[in-house]
Amino acid sequence: MSGDRPLAGTTIHTKVPIRDDVEREARAAGGAAPKLTDDVVAAALADAAALLRGRRSEVLAANGADVDAAAGRLDEGTIDRLRLDGVRIEALERQLRATAALDPLEREIGSRTLANGLVVSERRIPIGVVGANFEARPNVALDVAGQLLKSLNAAVLRTGGAALRTVTVLVDEVLRPALEGAGLPPEAVGLVRHADREGARVLVSMPSLVPLVILRGSGPATAELVRLAARNDVRTLAHAEGGGVLYVHAAADRGKTLALAGASLDRLGVCNRLNLALVDRAADELLAPLLELFVEHGLDVRGDVPGAGPLDRPIGYEWAGDPERVATVTVAVVDGIDEALRIANAETSGLAAGIVTEDAGAAERFLAGYRGTAAFWHAPTRFTDGFELTGAPETGINVDHVPGPRGPVTYRDLWLRQYRVVGDGSQAR
Repeated sequence: MSGDRPLAGTTIHTKVPIRDDVEREARAAGGAAPKLTDDVVAAALADAAALLRGRRSEVLAANGADVDAAAGRLDEGTIDRLRLDGVRIEALERQLRATAALDPLEREIGSRTLANGLVVSERRIPIGVVGANFEARPNVALDVAGQLLKSLNAAVLRTGGAALRTVTVLVDEVLRPALEGAGLPPEAVGLVRHADREGARVLVSMPSLVPLVILRGSGPATAELVRLAARNDVRTLAHAEGGGVLYVHAAADRGKTLALAGASLDRLGVCNRLNLALVDRAADELLAPLLELFVEHGLDVRGDVPGAGPLDRPIGYEWAGDPERVATVTVAVVDGIDEALRIANAETSGLAAGIVTEDAGAAERFLAGYRGTAAFWHAPTRFTDGFELTGAPETGINVDHVPGPRGPVTYRDLWLRQYRVVGDGSQAR
């Protein structure tokens, strides 16, 4: 934000030591977390929707300043994601109300009585304070904060400097007043009030204050934060890479193939759009119509097929994350399901892959063999989305190959397991 003046009414720090400031926000959030309850959080989120409508002009003014400051520095795709307007704010209002209305997280998973009379119940308890680092998309501030509060966790948010004015207004003029109005500590939503990337590095280095951080953003920057968090014993849920795969099987129907490919390309700058088309050598008659469809969508086609340009990136390279070449798709010919699965599993992010085929056995084999977060048959990978699949907005999509929340992460995933054991005083081992 170098040299940009903050709007009146916002608090953006420039000279306060960053670590001191982030620690202060995290400690305050930690003190607020135990006071969160399901009913009151739901009321606060509903109030936040009303406040967002009432303070639309302040939000739009801050966002206009952010967009003006970004002009000439950021690419058009990033600026479009940064920009808010009346329609987008109305969508955010609806989402806050929808989140408020969702059923609370069921806290008891199950219980049983042991032979010695001990009653053992398995429960979901809040984490406490969860951090979130996200790119210059102001809507994510409300998405993530809403999910964290809904799970009864406090939040410390950190956004890219390009969106800091807007996010500051959303926190200070919408979320915090809504919490306070509902009788909750406003500090339950904290904010890193610095544009410097050091704020993100600090956020992933405080295991006792912020044990878990949700990371969303570009691949290399997010990967760096994941490594730094690991060195500091901070767990992360990272959404850094995406890219949908469509495998056109030998038994694919031409109409369904083209419909699925088209439905997967309604937006190019999103992680779950069609990124890599794998066409079975036995279905090569579908190559020409596929390439024609891609050209009609204004795409630059790269790969080892006639009519495509040379592929100068790894086969799984995510074009949506490349502002200079976002309107690109990769096409490759494969020799059967095994090769398609090998590429989808080993050479892409593992976000999502789908198959188009009239052979149910082949479809089942592909679905069973894919190890990514979402597998599709005759459906576009664009549905790899928390709200579409679960009815709750997501904090991001986690592609880790470890136990824990994977795929679209929502408030239903943000908890710790705890055993509660009740005896009568007579039990001993």
